[in-house]
This record gives sequence, C-alpha cells and structure tokens, in this order.
Amino acid sequence: MRWSKTYHRTGVVIFVCCIIIAIASLMARLGYLMIVQSDYYNELSEELHTRERKIKAARGTIYDANGTVIATNKTVCTISVIYNQVKEPEKVIQMLCEELELEEETVRKKVEKYTAREIIKTNVDKSIGDKIREYNLDGVKVDEDYKRYYPYNTLASKVLGFTGSDNQGIIGLEVYYEEYLKGIDGRILTLTDAAGIEVDDAAEDRIEPIAGNDLYLSLDVNIQKYAEQVAKQVMEEKNAKQVSILLMNPQNGEILAMVNVPEFNLNEPFVLTNVETTEGLSNEEKQNLLNQMWRNSITNDTYEPGSIFKVITGAAALEEGVVSVNDTFSCPGYYVVEDRKIRCAKVTGHGSETFVQGTMNSCNPVFIQVGQRLGVDNFYRYFKQFQLLNKTGIDLPGEAGTIMHKPENMGEVELATVSFGQSFQVTPLRLLTTVSAIINGGTMVTPHFGVEVRSADGETVKKLDYEQGERILSEETSKTMQEILEKVVSEGGGQKAYIEGYSIGGKTATSEKLPRGNGKYISAFMGFAPADDPQVIGIMTIDEPEGMYYGGMIAAPVMKDLFENIFPYLGIEKQEVVEEDANS
Repeated sequence: MRWSKTYHRTGVVIFVCCIIIAIASLMARLGYLMIVQSDYYNELSEELHTRERKIKAARGTIYDANGTVIATNKTVCTISVIYNQVKEPEKVIQMLCEELELEEETVRKKVEKYTAREIIKTNVDKSIGDKIREYNLDGVKVDEDYKRYYPYNTLASKVLGFTGSDNQGIIGLEVYYEEYLKGIDGRILTLTDAAGIEVDDAAEDRIEPIAGNDLYLSLDVNIQKYAEQVAKQVMEEKNAKQVSILLMNPQNGEILAMVNVPEFNLNEPFVLTNVETTEGLSNEEKQNLLNQMWRNSITNDTYEPGSIFKVITGAAALEEGVVSVNDTFSCPGYYVVEDRKIRCAKVTGHGSETFVQGTMNSCNPVFIQVGQRLGVDNFYRYFKQFQLLNKTGIDLPGEAGTIMHKPENMGEVELATVSFGQSFQVTPLRLLTTVSAIINGGTMVTPHFGVEVRSADGETVKKLDYEQGERILSEETSKTMQEILEKVVSEGGGQKAYIEGYSIGGKTATSEKLPRGNGKYISAFMGFAPADDPQVIGIMTIDEPEGMYYGGMIAAPVMKDLFENIFPYLGIEKQEVVEEDANS
C-alpha cells in the first residue's frame, strides 16, 4: 500500500514536470516565432493579403543630331482578370472577346483559371483599354503600359534596333544602351482578404516608376533619309541583293548615316519582309530569316574590299619609304607571281606609269610590286599599326572581326593578292575607319552614334567619350594620300563622283564574290571631302548588281548624287571655278 502511494506521487510529479516542460517549450517556440521570426511572418502575411501589379517604366527617348525624336513610347494597356473578384464570368468573357477580338475558348480558359492574376492581352491600344474600363466589371483590370514606337518606321532599322514584349532592347542601339534607356519599373500593391478579394475602401500602395534616360545620337535623320532613298533607287535599278551606305565624320568618328537596304519596319519587327510567304516554314527557319532581315551588313559582315584597300597598301608603302609618288612601273596587262598570271582590269595594260598614275588607274600590277617592296613582315606590321586586325569598338553589338592570313601562311601569291584587296576580308566599317585615319592627318578614331545621355528632365547624365587620337601615320603621308586620292576623282577612275567646285578624294572598287567565277560582284566607292580637310567620308557597297558591275561606273555616280545634296547641308562650301582667259 505504501509502495502504491509512492508510485502515485511519483507519477503526479512526472506528469506535472511534463506539463511544465511542454508549456516552457511552447512559450519558447512562441517567443522564437514572435521575436526572432517576426519579420518573416509579417512578410508572409503581407504576401497573403496583398496583390502586386507592375507599372512599366517609360523607356528613354532616342533623339537624332538635331533633336528629332526617332524612338519613343506609345501608351498601351495590359488587360488582366483576377479570378476571385470576377462576379459575372459570362459577361466578362463575352466583353473581352468582342473588345479584344479574341477567340472565346482562349478567353474562357484564362478567366476560369484559378490564379491570382491572369493576363488576357498586352499592348492593347489605349482607346480600347479605356472602353474596357468603362464596363466597370468586377475582376477586370486595365493597367496602362508602354510600347516602343518608331515614328519613321523603317528609318535606320538595323542601327536603332527594337524592343521585345518586356520592353527590353533586342538588337542595335536599343540593346547596346539598355542600361541607360530601360528605367526602373514601379508597383501597385492592393490589400486583399484571405480569399484573395480586394478589401473595399483600402488604399493602394503605389510605387511610382522611374523613367529611363534619353539618348542623343550623331545620326542625322535628314542625311539618313536621303541616303536610304538613293540606296533604294540603285538597288531597284540594278536589281541588287542589298545596298549599304556609311557616312561619317573622319575627324571624330561621329556617324551621320548608316544605311542597309532593304530595311524593315521597326514597329512590326517580327513581320518578314524578305520572303514572299512563310507557309511551310518551321519556327527555326522563320527565326533564321528574321535574323538575316535584322542583320547589319556594315558591322556584322565581312567581304573582300577590292581596290579600296589600295589606299591602305599605298599609305603603308609611302610611310615605310619603299615607294615615292614619282616611282615608275610597267603594266603589260598582267603580272606573274610564281606560277600565277594576275591580270589587270585593263587587259591591254597601262604601259609605263608612276605610282600616282597607278593609283588613279587602280592598276593591280603596280600594287603587286608595291606589296613586294613592303614584304610580308612589313605588310603585316602595318596591318597591325593601322588596327585592321582589331574591331573598331563601335557602339553596336555583334561587330565582326577581320579574317586575315597568318604571317607564316602568307606566300608571294597571298602577298600579291592582299596588296590589291583580295584573299582576306574586313567589314565596310573597319575599312572606312582605317581610311579615315589615313586621310584625316594620321590619327585613329572610334566610329560611334552615341553622343550624350540625359535624364527625362534634361539633365546631363553622361557625356559619351571614345578613344581617339592614336597616331598611326605621319601627317606628311596623310597629306600625300589626300592629294593622290583627289586625283583619282578629278582625273582617274573615280571621275563619275566628281562635282564641279568641290575637292573630293576617293577610290573605286569591284570585288568578285567567292567562289571565283560565279559572276557575282560587290561594287563599291569610297569618297571624302574636302580632300585637303576632310569633314565627311562615305563608303557605298552594291551587292550583286545585274549588268554593269564596275564600282567606278555604278557606285561612284550614286555617291556623287548623295554628296551633291548633303554638302550644302553640312556647310561644305563650293569653291568658285576660275576659268582661264583664252586671250591671256
């Protein structure tokens, strides 16, 4: 009996101790949850009782050199539904189908889907959004949004680029300057009950978006428009595959125009313009065609530059002192290198000619001999010195690099062909940038569009600076090249680019596309003015023209037309032509 009482007391004590331990544990747990993890559970509670909707920030505007808007924003709406708030689903479905012109099955699926928020359609015209808002149907949300808008549709499409549905840049300047243009999105936070229904009379917590910065460019809409016009005209006349024009200030690298026709509509960037029909095409095939349509051939594609490269060969030889302007050469219409007979464009030959005359005549045999005087090692050294093996650093994505022989693989034949612009490849941009340095006094520039970034209220955020000023050539050699190239236009193969009263330098080119013998050519002309103090330089390429394909015959006159119209605009004055008195 005594043992039984002792056992009973012990059990009670244990039971009480368990109760005390349990209470202590519970209090410790409550203390932990209420003190240590209070922030976490407050956050969780807020998430359960708030609904967030994003407010897109306005993307920064892009302006041309004159302050003309070339990329801006258009107000659109995002239409969405909140399942728990929809009281008349059939009416909502019918209204959305009618106003948004959507199939009933598509809308019904979204309206009846049990989610916090279901987006029905984005980029809806504001007038339609306003109309939907007027129905005042529970559960239907209309949020104002922004869609990128390009006032000039196709203008400089492969330069400007465009944005996707999330308003982020995809190609061109839009993606390159994304960090400045994008802005910071805002939010709308709405209080809801446990069932996810918005609490009546509860104030919305609104975090305003911050607009992106504005971008100011060197590109000039007026020059770009006219350059596109002449490019389209020659493409139609010659039934060419494409035509490109690049115009730049050779003194500082500011790009005035960059044309790649055919261009595409920036407001409908996913509509293929380079195919008759998309029926039967796979998604991969369509994407490949889109990539081709968006491609900027001036920066992304390399080609054999042909005779324009003789400018570089000549400059290197003059700088190295292996040739002078009065050196004479003989051209019988060809030149034999090892076992190969390399022909001149003039099959009967030019006979005896000076270095200057050889440049004016674009004579291959002369430049083969000039290349031989330089030799492989010196030639390759100047390739590096003239930065031809480097990318230019332009403010556009996807710039292609030069494709060149390794020095150990350059034999006599390769040296000969490189000297007049064959058997290697560069971009038109790289070629023109190096030529700019050769004719601007000898200093390299960085080609670019971006000039300045400003905030939405006009305050300067950043002046865009570019590396320039590295000397690659003496002023003396640069001056000599200016004079020689002026003669090419006034007296030589570039005469169809000559404009009376203006001093223009230039060089023609006709390069055969690979594989050789396929009858496909790229015709080109490079020109600059004034010849003795260049303020503008340009290059035009015509890809696969039909019929006459010589650059001096079809590209030079187009550049003349372009120059005639932009010289007065750029303030390049015409000089009076003094006629000699016949009686003197």
